[in-house]
Amino acid sequence: MQYFLHALKNYATFSGRARRKEYWMFTLFNIIFAIAAMVLDNVLGLAFDGIGYGMIYGLYSLGMLIPGLAVAVRRMHDVNKSGWFLLIGFVPLIGAIWLLVLMCSEGTRGDNQYGTDPKAENQEPIMAY
Repeated sequence: MQYFLHALKNYATFSGRARRKEYWMFTLFNIIFAIAAMVLDNVLGLAFDGIGYGMIYGLYSLGMLIPGLAVAVRRMHDVNKSGWFLLIGFVPLIGAIWLLVLMCSEGTRGDNQYGTDPKAENQEPIMAY
């Protein structure tokens, strides 16, 4: 959950790098909250007929658009690719597979042109409780 909150605090930060764990934990909690929003739409009777979701899910998705894009760009920076490389996902089938492989790949060790290594031992943890 701390990685999800970290991504929300840096909702429009497209510079720097994001570890695999940060990206995938954000994705996991984003999916969980999106499903909860869909269920809430259906329970409250706000779901549109035949679609299965309504205004709550729509507003949640709209609110998560920029933070999701920002954490994905930072993830691309960690594997030493430009954020524009996310557009490879528009290539049918092969683009999505290639993007998934990049998102699952280990980041560049040490500093790269996009910033310092987020896995370096000398850095502080994201959030201390």
